[in-house]
Amino acid sequence: MTKVWKVDMSAAGGADALAEAAAQLRKGQVVAFPTETVYGLGADATNTEAVAAIFAAKGRPSDNPLIVHIAERSQLAGLTAPPDEAVSRLLDRFWPGPLTVVLPARPGVLSPLTTAGLSTVGIRMPDHPVALQLIAASGCPIAAPSANRSGRPSPTHAAHVLEDLDGRIAGVVDGGPTGVGLESTVVEFGPDGALHILRPGGITAAQLRDALPDVTVLEPTAAEHEQEPEAPRAPGMKYAHYAPRGAMVLVQGSAPEPVLARMQRELDEARSRGERTGVLTYREHAGRLCADHEVVCGTLADLDTVAHELYAALRAFDEAGVSFIAAEACPEQGIGAAVMNRLRKAAGGRIVRV
Repeated sequence: MTKVWKVDMSAAGGADALAEAAAQLRKGQVVAFPTETVYGLGADATNTEAVAAIFAAKGRPSDNPLIVHIAERSQLAGLTAPPDEAVSRLLDRFWPGPLTVVLPARPGVLSPLTTAGLSTVGIRMPDHPVALQLIAASGCPIAAPSANRSGRPSPTHAAHVLEDLDGRIAGVVDGGPTGVGLESTVVEFGPDGALHILRPGGITAAQLRDALPDVTVLEPTAAEHEQEPEAPRAPGMKYAHYAPRGAMVLVQGSAPEPVLARMQRELDEARSRGERTGVLTYREHAGRLCADHEVVCGTLADLDTVAHELYAALRAFDEAGVSFIAAEACPEQGIGAAVMNRLRKAAGGRIVRV
């Protein structure tokens, strides 16, 4: 039985609930908790048995490194090599926040399951009071991928965690809905001195360039978006990811009318095969297409709303029993790059360009 601790830091009892959840983490148990991005599935990053329990709960192979969450920047010293000047500037600007920085790991400190056997580790400090207090109370660095079954859309509400993991983990700290709605941006400095974005997320490429105007910031190429690496350097680089249960096709183009026309064709063909159809679109195009189930995911005028609502939208198709989804692409400016990264992976490579 998975325990749920409802935590409202402005009300009495929040500290007691977090103390109980932190005690479970110290015992090597797995506990889900909210961050400003999505809910994380946490365990002591130094305890191999505890980290193995994360992979068992998610039903995921242990070849993908996990992000380690800390509550104080001073914790870095015990986990990684000292950050250089450029890294320190990033941390000054974006921590706490949705930025994960991949750094050389100190040998023998973290479980090899946490790093997937790599010599590096991704570290971040979440910008969420519940997460920060839970990590601090546990007294250990917390390895935490998203708190969902492997391949499923990441959870942005505690109810999503329970849909996937009830009975498989010790508990869930319910701190309400998350904010950003997409996972953190993962970056690493390469031997070329450039800052490589390994996974787009809550911090945009433009924000990184603004913070480091003297550093080249490299975004993933189209090929990197659509190919699965043999040995991922960071979480979220595996291809089949973030997916609803139904098959999904992502339709992309330079103008809305041909995109909507192709989406309708895909929906009509799926319906003729006996599929229950769904359409993922935005407020600007709501009601334009004929499908069994429509999900409107934010507005193109504010892509932050699309990011915030995306994973709940993908889960809504499962609740409606949809077996085929036609999804509308969005512009790749700002956080739209992260949204499109997730949509490509949710579609599993089924992308139509018109």
